[in-house]
Amino acid sequence: MPKMKTNSGAKKRFDFTGSGKIKRKHAYKSHILTKKTTKQKRNLTYSGLVAPANEAAVKLLLVK
Repeated sequence: MPKMKTNSGAKKRFDFTGSGKIKRKHAYKSHILTKKTTKQKRNLTYSGLVAPANEAAVKLLLVK
């Protein structure tokens, strides 16, 4: 049986924290920024965590 491959798109977008949670970037920060407030753009800069409901699905994509 062939090896399981890591999803190439997922490995570029997600990373694990030291405690095993999955880190992600916020969306909506790439273009059409003129209509967004400074506060909204600033808050989109920081990374977030994947929701517990989606953790299992993301971990499947990151299987090596």
